[in-house]
Amino acid sequence: MKINIITLGCSKNTVDSEVIAAKWKEKGHEIAFESSKKSDIVIINTCSFIHDAKEESIEEIFMHIARKQRGEVGKVFVVGCLAQRYKDDLIAMIPEADGFFTFSELHKLLEEKDFDLLKSPRRIVSTPKHYAYLKISEGCDRECSFCAIPLIRGKQTSKPMEMIVQEAEMLAQNGVKELLLIAQDLTYYGIDISQHRTLDKLMRKLAVVKGLEWIRLHYAYPMGFPYEILDVMNEFSVFCRYLDIPLQHISDSVLKSMKRGSNKQQIYKFLETVRNTVSEIALRTTLISGYPVETRKEHHELVEFVKEMRFERLGVFAYSPEEGTAAFDLGDPVKTKEKNHRVKEIMELQEAISLQHNQEKIGKVMRVLIDRKEDNFYVGRTEFDSPEVDNLVFVNADKKLNIGEFYPVLIKEAESYDLFGEVP
Repeated sequence: MKINIITLGCSKNTVDSEVIAAKWKEKGHEIAFESSKKSDIVIINTCSFIHDAKEESIEEIFMHIARKQRGEVGKVFVVGCLAQRYKDDLIAMIPEADGFFTFSELHKLLEEKDFDLLKSPRRIVSTPKHYAYLKISEGCDRECSFCAIPLIRGKQTSKPMEMIVQEAEMLAQNGVKELLLIAQDLTYYGIDISQHRTLDKLMRKLAVVKGLEWIRLHYAYPMGFPYEILDVMNEFSVFCRYLDIPLQHISDSVLKSMKRGSNKQQIYKFLETVRNTVSEIALRTTLISGYPVETRKEHHELVEFVKEMRFERLGVFAYSPEEGTAAFDLGDPVKTKEKNHRVKEIMELQEAISLQHNQEKIGKVMRVLIDRKEDNFYVGRTEFDSPEVDNLVFVNADKKLNIGEFYPVLIKEAESYDLFGEVP
């Protein structure tokens, strides 16, 4: 059969889809990702992190139901976070779908008796062949008041270290040069296995995997941060000087309500330590605007924080109330228009900061990994940029470059989120 897999949401979902794809291929079926062609089965891997993600997932399901009714699709199956959280509601709402499967029911879809999504050894990589995501754990033990992930994905479960290393070796043998480590909280890795955080030990093992040239760290929780991983980043040049730390807010009153376990003073000290330990590190963070207890005073405090810290990479979400979370009972007092205004204010500020950071790179030669070609440019990234979410480098195509290779690029021009250059 022809199986088409649609992935919505985060990079953790991407890995899940790749594992599911490998199982179908083992059974002799033909696999495609995000295809518009006719298929016997469409599997939609959904997201339900925030309201907009839920809406996008539902719209995607209805679109493929319509394709089924036109004879372009045989069956439509739904998996992922939306199916996990709202299966009964979805069955009632969309009876035309052929099946909704929670995470514990995926073995039924795949006809695999002992299927484990986290520990399944094989994947079909859906990203460009030179980079891949590697999920090192599932779930989360944190109790952040706004987040439904623990309700959906359960408690922290770390993937055994030897399995991660084997998977990294397999990916490298297949041409992967950039490995992006992902988890809901990277820093908690190993604590459920050995009662100790062992991310630093894992990093040391991955650092010597032949073929890997960049390893990137995503989603590090700031409190209880294992500073020893910074020493490993300094010791092994394979680690990108890049760290993704979702801080969410800076106001003490908001952080307390969010149950983040930190305060303003601790966050400032943490960021100072990180920047002093790893020179020229690019910090990516995400913030939540319009949280129920955030008044304009707390919003202004957040704006001043962004001004002062000058993050290299930053994104902002408007708060979305999620049933079952502690914050849901606080209601949603900040009007949508006001949330959007606050998000816009922060992002306009960040745009100016990003432009200043980029202008400082003019005249420098930077190592760039080429991802693709568009018209008269090759499009790539520096070690300070993760795929899909960060800045791009546009390289003049007057010289032939190879996709998936590294090149020295002289930066000639800069915009807010893009650099322009040429290979000397």
